[in-house]
Amino acid sequence: MRKTLAVLVALFIALFVTVPAAQAASPHFKKGGTPVCQVTISGSTSSTTCTGSLAGLGNGDVDLNTTVQGVAVYQCQNGGGNVAPGQNKVLVGPVTAPTHIPGNEIKNGNLTFTTNPAVLTAPSTVTGAEAGCPNPNWSGVNPTLTVTSISLAISQGGTLLFTCTASNSNGLSGSVPLTC
Repeated sequence: MRKTLAVLVALFIALFVTVPAAQAASPHFKKGGTPVCQVTISGSTSSTTCTGSLAGLGNGDVDLNTTVQGVAVYQCQNGGGNVAPGQNKVLVGPVTAPTHIPGNEIKNGNLTFTTNPAVLTAPSTVTGAEAGCPNPNWSGVNPTLTVTSISLAISQGGTLLFTCTASNSNGLSGSVPLTC
């Protein structure tokens, strides 16, 4: 009886020693930790960085991919250098910025993150047709960029956990909360 009990205890201990750490049992955002992105625009360039706080993670690496796209409006310039407003919105992007966080930075299943900036830049010139200029001899210059959509994909160990988004055809700037 004692020998059987000793064998069962040894097997029980061996089972727990060889079981790998639990993988993402119940990943979720902490209260107030849903991602918020900061969008900064300067003329033809924007920079978008997102922050958030997760809980319930396993020990695997976390990958975050921030994807941003927008539109630019150009002025039309003729061969003589005269400038007039353009009429078309020109699609810019999408551009994706990856952020990799090693599993050893996750503490007790918790992670507060800040993504690498996703930088979106409008081309300095486009064709007159793209900008909506009066004829093909004109070109689009002096772009003004507007960010129209943000997507944040959060994965752990190759498994997609969340896709969070925000979009507005009139533009996103400043502090932008995402919906997950």
